[in-house]
Amino acid sequence: MAALTDLYQLSMACGHWRSGRARLPASAELFFRRGPFGGAFALGAGLAQGLRGLRAFRFSAADIAYLRSVLPSTTEEAFFDYLATLDTSEVTVSAVPEGSVVFARVPFLQVKGPLLVVQLLETTLLCLINYASLVATNASRFRLLAGPDVKLMEMGLRRAQGPDGALSASKYSYIGGFDCTSNVLAGKLYGIPVRGTIAHSFIMSFTTLEEVQPRELAPLAGGEAVDLPSLAESWLRQVCELLQTPLEKTNRGELAAFVAYAVTFPRDFQGLLDTYCVRRSGLPNFCAVALALHQLGYQAIGVRLDSGDLSQQSKEIRQVLRACGAHFQVPWFETIPIAVSNDISEQSLEKFIEEGSEIDMIGIGTHLVTCPLQPSLGCVYKLVEVNGSPCLKLTEDEEKMTIPGTKTVYRLYDAAGHPFMDLMALEEEPSPRAGQELEIRVLGRLAETCKVVASAVEPLHRTYFKDGQLCEPLPSLPEVRTHAQVSLSLLNPAHRRLHDPQPYPVAMTERLHQLLTKLQEASQ
Repeated sequence: MAALTDLYQLSMACGHWRSGRARLPASAELFFRRGPFGGAFALGAGLAQGLRGLRAFRFSAADIAYLRSVLPSTTEEAFFDYLATLDTSEVTVSAVPEGSVVFARVPFLQVKGPLLVVQLLETTLLCLINYASLVATNASRFRLLAGPDVKLMEMGLRRAQGPDGALSASKYSYIGGFDCTSNVLAGKLYGIPVRGTIAHSFIMSFTTLEEVQPRELAPLAGGEAVDLPSLAESWLRQVCELLQTPLEKTNRGELAAFVAYAVTFPRDFQGLLDTYCVRRSGLPNFCAVALALHQLGYQAIGVRLDSGDLSQQSKEIRQVLRACGAHFQVPWFETIPIAVSNDISEQSLEKFIEEGSEIDMIGIGTHLVTCPLQPSLGCVYKLVEVNGSPCLKLTEDEEKMTIPGTKTVYRLYDAAGHPFMDLMALEEEPSPRAGQELEIRVLGRLAETCKVVASAVEPLHRTYFKDGQLCEPLPSLPEVRTHAQVSLSLLNPAHRRLHDPQPYPVAMTERLHQLLTKLQEASQ
């Protein structure tokens, strides 16, 4: 894991070692500068993977041999010997719990330890946290748009940036609020529910009912097996008569595919309706097979659409399902879940809501796993203190200026239980209290002071890693997912909205501002 880094980190490490600075105590912070996707918040993710990376931080003999070949030939042999001894036994990591809402400029992660090791961890931690937090945030936006009742399925495996990106997308979209994934390996590795039925290729491979083998299906309650193709044909005639659809317009190969799948999975039958014509073929064929299964005691689990005007079609399909349910006296028919896919984006979900669709489940791939609206979260990792002296990166762009010193971060809550401000204080400052009047400076308006009173105060960071070991058990993936949804639910709707949100204030104490001003003046 130690070799998962940029070469310049090793060049700097050599410089620190050569100048006798390798073991100076140092502190660094990982944060992002701007809310992703034009929103006010992000979901912090990747912490567990980052902590496991810290435990595995070692340069192997093979790593050292390779580094000899890429670092300048003048690099002293003793430096390579030193690298071989490195570990994280003197590193301490504090962080916001994984799945928490985090805001721009607020440290998600704080790292303390020997300068050389703290520096070497930069690229590794950024790699493990940047994309994880980005895709979890993207997933949370889809969940907020869809609402709590619509099922969301991640299905981006074939669109993701390689297998590592696909597995990460499955894992972190689950944290962000998705219900399941199509990715079998992700299900195996992470325990995420896996879903999937049939594709158009399965349906297109059939042409006649004679191809269906085996043909017989026994009733769920037991008894003599029935020829399902014949039963489905008899139901198809009744369905077409009810829907006033010409029987000859239904595709026989599609019916055969539905029957073949139903014989194989009678408890999990879902119809993919749009291989041919939804209204004239896919829907009548599905209803016929579903009614045949019902006659034998089984219940179809849903239909899926993958093309066309998904919102309008969902409403038309619901009308047909209600009509069939009422006419054939099958009450559950009218509530058969309708699933959709086909390049679904945030704009697609907004359209579904605006048009009052009947969609119950949405499969999302490309627009979830590739994050096309913002390909990177842009997390950075900056030194804030070395050998007891605060560090400051000065720039004319205030957004890129770092905030010096080792800090404690607090989240302030209003009387309604919503967080209204994150407050950064120097580590040695006393903790703010609920009901206390606080004099603070808001980032972006540092020239003016203001006073706030919080109804509740929460320290944001916990110490997760110390002396080379985890300090507390890491939560399970479902626990992180639940925490993320709770964290999102606490947000003020003005901060949670996805478009033109009210900016969330991040502030510093007066003492921290005095330190910042002092360092700025000293650098001029």
